[in-house]
Parts: sequence; C-alpha cells; structure tokens
Amino acid sequence: MPQRTFAIPLLFSLLAGCAVGPDYVRPAAPLPDRFIGEAALDRRTAAANAEQVTWWTAFGDAQLARYVERALAQNLDLAQASARVAQARSGLGAANAALLPSGNLSGQAARAYQSVETPLGQILNARPGFDRYGNAYEANLGASWELDIFGGLRRGREAALADYQASEAGAAATRLAVAAQTADIYITLRGLQTRLDIARRQVGTQQELLSKINLLYGKGLAAELQLRQAEGALAQVRASVPVLEAGETAAMNALDVMLGAAPGAHHAELATAATIPIAPRISAAGSPAELLRRRPDLIAAERRLAASNARIGVAVAEYYPKLSLGGMIGSATSVASGNLFTGGASQAAALLGLRWRLFDFGRIDAQIELAKGQDAELLAAYRLAALRATEDVENAFSALVKREEQAALLAQGEASLDRARGASFAAYQRGVVSLIEVLQADESVLRVADARAQAQTESARAAVSAFKALGGGWQAEPIRAAAIGSH
Repeated sequence: MPQRTFAIPLLFSLLAGCAVGPDYVRPAAPLPDRFIGEAALDRRTAAANAEQVTWWTAFGDAQLARYVERALAQNLDLAQASARVAQARSGLGAANAALLPSGNLSGQAARAYQSVETPLGQILNARPGFDRYGNAYEANLGASWELDIFGGLRRGREAALADYQASEAGAAATRLAVAAQTADIYITLRGLQTRLDIARRQVGTQQELLSKINLLYGKGLAAELQLRQAEGALAQVRASVPVLEAGETAAMNALDVMLGAAPGAHHAELATAATIPIAPRISAAGSPAELLRRRPDLIAAERRLAASNARIGVAVAEYYPKLSLGGMIGSATSVASGNLFTGGASQAAALLGLRWRLFDFGRIDAQIELAKGQDAELLAAYRLAALRATEDVENAFSALVKREEQAALLAQGEASLDRARGASFAAYQRGVVSLIEVLQADESVLRVADARAQAQTESARAAVSAFKALGGGWQAEPIRAAAIGSH
C-alpha cells in the first residue's frame, strides 16, 4: 500500500508535465507612450517614402542600394552570425534529444589463449580434451530513458529554445547593422567627395586671389599684410585637401571590407564622385513599446532573459531525485558463432535507476543563487537595452530634423552669397570693384557650400540611424518569436 501511495502522485506529476522553477513572463520596460521627436519628424517633407524592410532603396541612389544588397550577401560578420545560429540550433537539438529514450547496439567477438601455469589454467588443463583456445561472441541491444518527472530536462529545452531564438535575433540584428553601416559609409564617402570638389575649387579661387594681390603688391598698390593673409588662406585651404583625400580612401577601404572584399577592390568604380543621397520620408508608426517587437537586438535580449529564467528551473530540479529506466536484450555464447542467436544464448536485463544528490544541497543552493543572479543581471540588461533603443530613436529623429534645418538655412545663405557674387562680378565688369572683391565673394560662397555639404551628409546619415533605431531592414517572421512571453 505505501508503494502505491507513492506511485500515484508520481504518475500524476509525470502526466501533468509540471516543471519546477519559475514560469517565464516577459517583463515590462519603462518606456514612454510616444516618441518626443515624432511630431517634428511628421512635419518633414521628403520626395520618397521608405519601406521599413528595404529602406536603403528609398535614398534614390542605385549604387547605394546595390552595395547594401551585396554586403548583405557577402559580409563576413553575417557569416559569423549564421554560424552562431547553427551552433545554437545544435544545442536545441541536443536538449530535445535529452527528453527522448536513447538506444545503443553493441557487439564483440573475442579469441583467447589460456595459460596453463595459472591456478585456473592448471585446473582446466587437468580436464581431458582441454582446448587452450577459447572464443566468445556477444551482441546486445540496449535502451535507457531518464524520466523527466520534475521538469529539469524540459527547463533545459526551454533554455535551449530561447538561446536559439536569441541567436536568430542576433543574426537579424547583425544584418540590420551591416545594412546601416554600409549605407552610412557610402553616404560619408559621397559627402567627402563633394567637400573635396569644393576644397579644390577653393584652392583655385585662393590661388587666383593670391596672384592678383601679389601683382598689386609688386606695383605697390597692396599692403604686405594683404599678401601674407592671402598666402595663409591658400595654405589653410590646401591643407584641408589631403585630410579629405585620406578620409575618402579610408571610406572606400571600409566599404570594401563591408562587402567582404580586400581594400581597393571597388576603388575604381567609387572614384567617380556622385551627389549626396537625399534622406527619404520616415514613418515612426507605433509606440516606443513596439520597439520591443521590432528591434532584433531587443528580441535577442529578451530571449536571453527567458533562457536565464529557465535555467533557474534546471538548477532547482537538482533538489529532486532523478529516475531512469534501462533495458537490454541480446545474445552471448562462448562456442561457435552459429549458436549466437539461439534460445540458449539469449540474455536480457532491466534496470530502474535512481540518482539523488541528497547530501549535496549546499552546492545546489549555490547553483540556484548563481542562476538567479544571472537572471537579475539579464533583466537589468534588457530594460537598459529598451531605454537605449528609445534614446537611439530620439537622437536620430532630432539629428535628422535639425541637420535638415541647418542644410536649408545654409542653402538660403549660399543662394544669397551667390547673388552677391553675381552683383560683385557685374560691378567688376563696370569697373566699380576690383577682381579681388569678386574672388572673395567666390570664397564666401564655397565656404557656405562646404558647410551645406556637411549638413546634407549628416542629415542622410541621421536618416540611416533612424531606420536602424526603428528596427528596419529585416522581417520578423524568420525569428520564431511567437514564443516570446510564453513558457
């Protein structure tokens, strides 16, 4: 009767599928209801709308789109991320296999030569017809199964599944980062090339200005101060050219590496300057809380938290006994192999195993506390990641709007200075002003043009940052995140 009393609740526990340890519930993150910069973003006017998945095509630059697609196909960071997913998938396979029975087939054949100098050999040798040669044959089929009564193995599978989902989300986050970094480098390159063209025109203007002042100085019509100032201005402009050229080379090399190629592989096709891509319209649909479902890095952080929660259950399960079933059937003989599978050679065994760390609870306590500490750490990391994701979005929105405002103001200033330059040239043609005033007006226009090119570059880069911060550039379906929030 006591055995039945123990067996009944044990059977019900097994059938109910309960598992020790806390069930996972996705935690809330301290996020606002809406983005602060969303209203300003909606007031932007842009020529093109961007699809979140293929946002890089909305910049209106075919070469930019082509390089991003090529990077997504060839980048070596993505190759590493794919390898990590494969590793996590194998871990999940091992956790699944641990819940199932395992079997093995074994066999052996042996031939022995008995010494007659040993006590056993002397006894056997005394028997008539003793053969010192002996043969033995054996073939067995065995199986074993650990009964997951308290759910430790199921918690392990839960942790492995969450780790696998985190690795998939991590690969998606890498894909997003690669697309954004490739676009950012390309835009930076085009900005540097635009500024380099402006700097070279500035050098030409300053050289012409210095030539005129030098001519006047030789005739005693210009002070030495003017001459030295013109020389200093020319040297300053000239000094900016090598810096911009070095930046251009570095950007080309960085783009080559993003494409999985050796530096210099694409320099020839990138050497021809092109205009700075224009930032498209960005939709900030959704609340900051929805970033938790859109951004793959946040999904990865949340799945790592789920895995750590499951590992608490794995540690708690060590408090309880572990039962296993085992069995073996086979055949063994020490005579000719023809007798191996006869009825007389058959053998069988059954096993009920028990393992219980009954006097090891101190170590188990420490393991549980370790698992709880890791869970608390990952909970804080998840909440911090959510806050930083919102910060990324707000900063990108602000940078985009403000840089575009700056570029618009500089465009107005450039237009005004260009008209002033036209008026100065007209006055020069009438003999009212000298060519020096015209060249100085040219220099003013080029300085503002350089500032505007920088603002346009930074606004386009801010748009890339906004798409990345919003989690654009990937499909949520490949990550089996339906299990998020479940256990």
